[in-house]
Amino acid sequence: MSQELSRRDFLKTTAAGAVSVMAMSAMGAFPSARAEETEQVATEQFSRFSGVHNVRKITEDLVYLGVNDRRTELFENVYPIPRGVSYNSYLLLDEQTVLFDTVDRNASAQFFENLTCALNGRKLDYFVINHMEPDHCSAISEVLHRYPEVKLLFTRAAAPLITQFFGFDPMQHGYAVKEGTELSTGRHKLVFIMAPMVHWPEAMMTYDATDKVLFSADGFGSFGALDGNLFADEVNFETEWIADARRYFCNIVGKYGPQVQAVLAKAATVDIQMICPLHGPIWRENLGYILDKYTKWSSYTPEDPDGVMVVYGSVYGGTENAAGVVASRLSMGGLRNVKVYDVSKTHVSELIGEAFRCGHIVLASITYNMGIFTPMKNFIMDLAAHNLQNRTYSLVENGSWSPVSGMMMKELLDGMAGMRQVGETVTIKSTTDAASYEQLTALADAVLADVTGLAAPVQAESQEVQSARWVCSVCGYVYEGEELPEDYKCPLCGVGADKFIKE
Repeated sequence: MSQELSRRDFLKTTAAGAVSVMAMSAMGAFPSARAEETEQVATEQFSRFSGVHNVRKITEDLVYLGVNDRRTELFENVYPIPRGVSYNSYLLLDEQTVLFDTVDRNASAQFFENLTCALNGRKLDYFVINHMEPDHCSAISEVLHRYPEVKLLFTRAAAPLITQFFGFDPMQHGYAVKEGTELSTGRHKLVFIMAPMVHWPEAMMTYDATDKVLFSADGFGSFGALDGNLFADEVNFETEWIADARRYFCNIVGKYGPQVQAVLAKAATVDIQMICPLHGPIWRENLGYILDKYTKWSSYTPEDPDGVMVVYGSVYGGTENAAGVVASRLSMGGLRNVKVYDVSKTHVSELIGEAFRCGHIVLASITYNMGIFTPMKNFIMDLAAHNLQNRTYSLVENGSWSPVSGMMMKELLDGMAGMRQVGETVTIKSTTDAASYEQLTALADAVLADVTGLAAPVQAESQEVQSARWVCSVCGYVYEGEELPEDYKCPLCGVGADKFIKE
């Protein structure tokens, strides 16, 4: 049978197609209606791509809509997050409904499943934008698309950012609120608290005066995904979370300590029973613990005044050994809160967090290209960029022919507020020798005395009395002892005791 279409069959097929088109046109709106129905079915199917909703009640009227991200490796493409991160969003179900922030764009599918479920057919009345960073605001335009009647509430400084990110005038869809602006949603009264530069200029916090809940934007947040436990009292926060909470604050918000202090002063004037941050677990118990941490971190007060971090930059091991000598001596003196870090292998965000925790920093660096070892210099520059201050520090430099890293590190550190050097800078030439060992020991003792007030450590090894030395005048063999036996024979050349000379 021929595979080609004959002219006669082609004309018949074309005619049949034309008749079908005419018949469908005669049926009026059916084609478009059918298309809309198909589109609606498809939309419903795709809206559930992320699966069933995952929401949780916080209070009788407040619902958690947040989503966890365990796939992203670098937060802001800078900070490692091996435990992931949560993007928190909240919905208040009062006489009027209020959405507090959204999530990162890579988690928006699950977020909208959660929002749709939590609303349960109700309309969305208000959308509070506490913070315009994209990991919290990326779904703004989609919220407006799905709920076109919603009213946006934002700060005046946020308005141009909304336009920059999404291309519309937010004043056409809501209101710019001010410090102390109140909103009644029925049973609840919301009060808006300005928080500029914590850590963007447009940031604010929202206080629910009815249930005494503070929606704290990026304040009181933490790295780490939520493993089913939503509240800080449901996890071992002091052992499993505090390092990530500290690292989050110091690297994200730490530069803006005075601004955080200003917001803490405002928060102290209201009764807060719960803190709902945009990252990490919710605080409903022991709020004094996290408030105390924030007070210390934002005032650049050492969290652990007796903590000592020893950071070294080494290529061939000489400087690494010197750092170990200092750390060992500190331990011999009874100091237990000591941590040693290789600046080349430890991510700088972890070093920044530790610098905010510890009261004293020991920096040991080789001289590299007639300057500070590059990773060490980057660390010190990052300390300055994050506004660290009020610490004591000690320095060790190494250089095979021209050690200058100590002088350069001191210059950078002294440019930071409230920094004070303890002990003399120790200089090593290639590797530690007897003289530099004594200097490292003296440096550690100075740190110990300054940090804890304890006396210098006593050497664990016993101090033996030096014996007399008897040297063979023939071969040079040395015999040690107060007396040389009369019948002694040199084990090397065989001469008698009369050939030995006492030194």
